[in-house]
Amino acid sequence: MDYYAGLDVSMNETHICVVERDGCVVLEAKASSTPEAIAAVLETAPACAKIVLETGRMAPMLFHGLAALGLPVICIESRQAYQALKSLATHKTDRNDARGLAHLARTGFYKPVHVKSLPAHAARALIIARKKLVGQRVTLENQIRGLAVVFGVRLPRGLSPRFTEQVIQASQGIAGLSGAMQGLLAARKAVLEAVVAIDRDMRLLARSSQACQRLMTIPGVGQLTALAFVATIDAPERFRRSRDVGAYLGLVPRRFQSGEIDYVGSISKCGDRRVRTLLYEAANVMLTRYRGALALKQWALGIAQRSTMRKARVALARRMAIIMHAMLRHGTTFQAA
Repeated sequence: MDYYAGLDVSMNETHICVVERDGCVVLEAKASSTPEAIAAVLETAPACAKIVLETGRMAPMLFHGLAALGLPVICIESRQAYQALKSLATHKTDRNDARGLAHLARTGFYKPVHVKSLPAHAARALIIARKKLVGQRVTLENQIRGLAVVFGVRLPRGLSPRFTEQVIQASQGIAGLSGAMQGLLAARKAVLEAVVAIDRDMRLLARSSQACQRLMTIPGVGQLTALAFVATIDAPERFRRSRDVGAYLGLVPRRFQSGEIDYVGSISKCGDRRVRTLLYEAANVMLTRYRGALALKQWALGIAQRSTMRKARVALARRMAIIMHAMLRHGTTFQAA
């Protein structure tokens, strides 16, 4: 007889439920949210054919930890699981959720998702940290500008070498303003140093990755875009067709159809927003700064003539994502023809 398990994961504890093929509960227990503790509890029950858990912050660590222990773990889409679990129990409790996940595993009514590898999550952590730090730098510079403009001082661009010098000159002789500017400049300097350190780590990762090196042969694709794309795709073979990557990243038009209504709107904006933004920026660089003869660029400029430049950038970003996935899958470099 086959047995199925459901794991309702929280930060500290995980509720475990094991059911048999007919739906009878065999085991209900709690364990610490670690792969070893969960595996120890599951060893007290019959061997399970499927062990299901939802996507979440703890999912990558538990999924790879349980898989390394030889357990048949499956990660499922949390939004679909939420809608299904609402119909299985009147009260939403961790115990009922674990039981509902076990029944989903038993019936097969779930959508499995790919769990990215831990190295891919590490690369994404660098990219997310850099984005947050750059945002903090811009916030600090805007605050400095706001304080300086009260005294009639207009500052240059934040990354200009004269920025810090003019800020110090503008605040000299004004006790309160001088102290505020010194504090903001010190925080800005620390943020800039952190960004430089992250850029150094990202440069090393991109240089050591053959996949990133191949992607960077595309005009407009730099180390940040290449690293973000590789970390997001993770396993190119999980996409049956390269053109599916456009939908995965939210670069295809949204569609709503019901009866006589058939509406096609703007892009769906699903998936990783940061990668989508980087691809859009890479497409803009190819269209506006790259001076070489490129068939891909001419194709996008043709769209711009028939429609708008914005739609041309989106279409080129989608086409670039398809080409980049094909390059990752087949191990090829970009062909300019």
